[in-house]
Amino acid sequence: MSGSVSRPASDANAKPSPASAVSPKLHLGALTALVVGSMIGGGIFSLPQNMAVSADAGAVLIGWAVTAIGMLTLAFVFQTLANRKPELDGGVYIYAKEGFGDYMGFSSAWGYWISAWLGNVGYFVLLFSTFGYFFPVFGEGNTLASIACASVLLWGVHFLVLQGIKEAAFVNLITTVAKIVPIFLFILICLFAFNTHIFTSDFFGLNNPKLGSVANQVRNMMLVTVWVFIGIEGASIFSARAERRSDVGKATVIGFTGVLLVLVLVNVLSLGIMTQPQLAALQNPSMAGVLEHVVGHWGAVLISVGLVISLAGALLSWVLLCAEIIFSAARDSTMPKFVRKENAKQVPANALWLTNGLTQLFLLITLFSKGTYLSLIYLATSMILLPYFWSAAYALLIAWRGETYEREPKERRKDLVISAISVLYAIWLLYAGGLKYVLLSALLYAPGVLLFAKAKREAGQRVFTKIEKSIFFAVVIGAAIAAFGLYQGFLTL
Repeated sequence: MSGSVSRPASDANAKPSPASAVSPKLHLGALTALVVGSMIGGGIFSLPQNMAVSADAGAVLIGWAVTAIGMLTLAFVFQTLANRKPELDGGVYIYAKEGFGDYMGFSSAWGYWISAWLGNVGYFVLLFSTFGYFFPVFGEGNTLASIACASVLLWGVHFLVLQGIKEAAFVNLITTVAKIVPIFLFILICLFAFNTHIFTSDFFGLNNPKLGSVANQVRNMMLVTVWVFIGIEGASIFSARAERRSDVGKATVIGFTGVLLVLVLVNVLSLGIMTQPQLAALQNPSMAGVLEHVVGHWGAVLISVGLVISLAGALLSWVLLCAEIIFSAARDSTMPKFVRKENAKQVPANALWLTNGLTQLFLLITLFSKGTYLSLIYLATSMILLPYFWSAAYALLIAWRGETYEREPKERRKDLVISAISVLYAIWLLYAGGLKYVLLSALLYAPGVLLFAKAKREAGQRVFTKIEKSIFFAVVIGAAIAAFGLYQGFLTL
């Protein structure tokens, strides 16, 4: 998930204003930089530990190969939909709404929004976990001191945003440098320190029964790989500003490949510096622990300072962007009217209060449940799987029907294959996430029906179709099981 200040997918596909229509066109290099910037965020700083918890070197390489194919097809899906359905400018959720009905569209918007602010909760935990390296009172970011300070920071940013303070280019520049320089120094140093014997000593993790089979290891690492690529759906937002339309697809492939290479290098090189059990035991941000192992204390300080500046600088924008996700959905009546309310500074005030109120609630839940950064990103990632699935399914649907392909049979066949692979990948991710996160996701999806029903009544429409009733009934059953599981203790956050 990105820590940048780029626009979210929810409103990123909006039609350009007259001002933007005359703005300078973007060449291939600029487009590629924008794609890369939208994907590299805070998640990479915790990647070594996050992956080592689930898999050893051999399974990690297999998992990245699966992710490379799946995520690249998903990137092509969003690019295809942006090109073939330019009138659908409401964001990722609009594809579910257009192809599969209002409730699916609402659920995609709801899930995408929850994923965004849950990601912010995760970032608060990661931020204070970083402080915890230097000040033990902050622990792993889920102590009373951490949650208290995170809450003060959250509401401080909230009231700043209400005053109309949105983002600043110089802050974005500083935070971009702050996160990129430590990452490349980490890769360079670890290249020289890489130990082949450590990397291959238990290549498939078969001596560690906690990891399970190679297949289980690959499955268990999937949610982390998706987390670090969240933002890939925003690549198509720059289509209208491209110097050449064909450059957008090239930029997507080049940017994706570059980010994939950086992520794999950080992950794989770490496995040649420390063993899988050692990495799994590190406190996040785990890149700090790996670099400290190689060069000493200053390495941990370098990574930690870079991450703190990156997260703190981006926090202002991400608080606003999370609110704008449902604000955008409210503009086409997918969400109720009250979410559309703006204050005198043209800030989506009600959406902001709703978003940050729930962020605060989950910060408190994190305190009492001792939820970690990893558990939070698992939950955030599981919430975005449904929007991804419906987007891929809609791309497959229009290719199957031949919509917009009347004179392009070869393109249709290519897009059929790509979208089919993307659908299969999305299904695999739902399976890889496991029953626990399916049930927890249902628990978070179920309350959304209150806003959905309100929006439908405001539009003078019936709440559910017959099919939608059945789908909602299944969600309620899953939510009830999850609630019972949390109460009984066989499910945990």
